[in-house]
Amino acid sequence: TVRMLLNHTSGVPEYNYAPAYVTYLLQHPDHYFTAEDYLGYIKGKPLDFAPGSRYSYRNSNYVILSLIADTVTGDHARFITETIFVPLGLTHTFYRSEPGYLNYPELTNAYWDRYSNGILENVSQLQRNNVACLTGDDGIVTTPAEAVLFLRGLMEGRLLSATTLTEMKTWVRDDKGNPAYGLGLDYAVFNGRIAYGHSGGGIGAGCELYYFPAENTYVFVGINLGTVTYSPLHDGAKKARNRLYRALLD
Repeated sequence: TVRMLLNHTSGVPEYNYAPAYVTYLLQHPDHYFTAEDYLGYIKGKPLDFAPGSRYSYRNSNYVILSLIADTVTGDHARFITETIFVPLGLTHTFYRSEPGYLNYPELTNAYWDRYSNGILENVSQLQRNNVACLTGDDGIVTTPAEAVLFLRGLMEGRLLSATTLTEMKTWVRDDKGNPAYGLGLDYAVFNGRIAYGHSGGGIGAGCELYYFPAENTYVFVGINLGTVTYSPLHDGAKKARNRLYRALLD
């Protein structure tokens, strides 16, 4: 169901885990993938588990949702712009083929520790190409300030009805029985404090955006270092992130 896609209980396999996809991406970094291309890597594959039986995050779910949204709205990217970006005044936030998308010379360089040895290579072009392809599960370019404005607009009810927002915060549980995910919202705990939002990463960048309801505080953290493979530099970044949270919330 759509709900199972939204809360990652569908059992649909992850295209990012398909060796053929990863190999082709690294060998052809300039290739433009479509949503159908991504789903082609899992076409005919068995479900990872029975739908509705457990939670497991899968980017594939949101690729499928983007195609469903195209069928319903005609163009899900335009719909996002008209119903989210414009009402919230997000003038420096772009998705898919909007004017200015990925063309800003000020975009931060992206780096990847390919061999997990602390030696970085500049993968800015690969990161931009990859982001430009991603549909539904990624692909948005924004600023830290506008990322916060988006989440604030969502949490304050300027995008959805109170009933729908409550549905978004209906959490499914992980294998340990802890609240894990709603409908497009991640449930997280930092230093004992509950937060709602999301995190994500790629070859040359990573970020997280969270709202702490008890403190009524919004936090965006970004890093221009890839998160798909381990780097010893991640340890320092995590420590800095944790210090930031303590400074803001304690």
